[in-house]
Amino acid sequence: MNAADWRPGAGRDALKRRAAMLAAVRTFFSARGVLEVETPILSGAATTDPQLESLATHIAGVPGDFYLQTSPEHHMKRLLAAGSGDIYQICKVFRDEQRGRWHNPEFTMIEWYRVGFDDAALMDEVEALVGALLEPLRMLQPAERLSYATALSRHAGVDAHRSSDDELAAAARSHGIVCDAQLDRDARLDLLMGLIAGPRLGRDRPCFICDYPASQAALARLKPGSPAVAARFELYLDGVELANGFHELQDAAEQRARFNRDLHVRRDRGQAQRPLDEKLLAALEHGMPDCAGVALGFDRLVALALSADSLAQSTAFTIDRA
Repeated sequence: MNAADWRPGAGRDALKRRAAMLAAVRTFFSARGVLEVETPILSGAATTDPQLESLATHIAGVPGDFYLQTSPEHHMKRLLAAGSGDIYQICKVFRDEQRGRWHNPEFTMIEWYRVGFDDAALMDEVEALVGALLEPLRMLQPAERLSYATALSRHAGVDAHRSSDDELAAAARSHGIVCDAQLDRDARLDLLMGLIAGPRLGRDRPCFICDYPASQAALARLKPGSPAVAARFELYLDGVELANGFHELQDAAEQRARFNRDLHVRRDRGQAQRPLDEKLLAALEHGMPDCAGVALGFDRLVALALSADSLAQSTAFTIDRA
């Protein structure tokens, strides 16, 4: 780290655009009657998701680890269970991951929850928000909606539900991607989506990827039918993943079972075990209203608005300049 390089990565025009987009977010939600909230960044619980790693810290005089939140999701769901109604927040979140063009350990997220919405209705609202934020700079065509299986079939030549693990590995190799023999099925699918399909999505218009495999449901409910798929979506624009949304799971017992399955996967992969969020599970036991929620990466959206090729141009100080 070069101490002499004190300057921000984003110039004044970028900072002005960022400020205007933040103001536009608040205007958008205010017009729709969605309440802005703030929730803690630190928690005694951490994400169990094997694809994410929480950053840990300590507080003087307080026993145990505290974790910087990878998402405000758990706290916001506790607010929903307490009767908050529709809510959103703009917040900093933290993930212990590699740095890169589109990744920074600290970033700004817009997360919101809409009572009575399902994943289809929330996709409409995500499209409306992104259009409102980008409209001064570019006009977007109506979004495309593809199933996860269709996207991988079209761009990676595999069947997400039926191809064997060996076939998934062969598809990765055919695109020059090394697929470690120790990777489980979902990790192989993640490679194909992240490195092959994802960069090809949303090139001429926004693209929602829907109906993820049930094994990748995370905190989403499952849809009836076969093969089982989750009521989950992601939004891509210009090959960049911008948002991840769910028709939210309300069943506390099922959520606990999923958390425990995550911990088994983490153990098998040699990842650190993390404490379950018992407060969230208690809130689900109490009863959370039927709702859909989504997290949108604000720094990435600003970068796309600026036609920038990395977060460094849309953020005042990325970690290498912090």
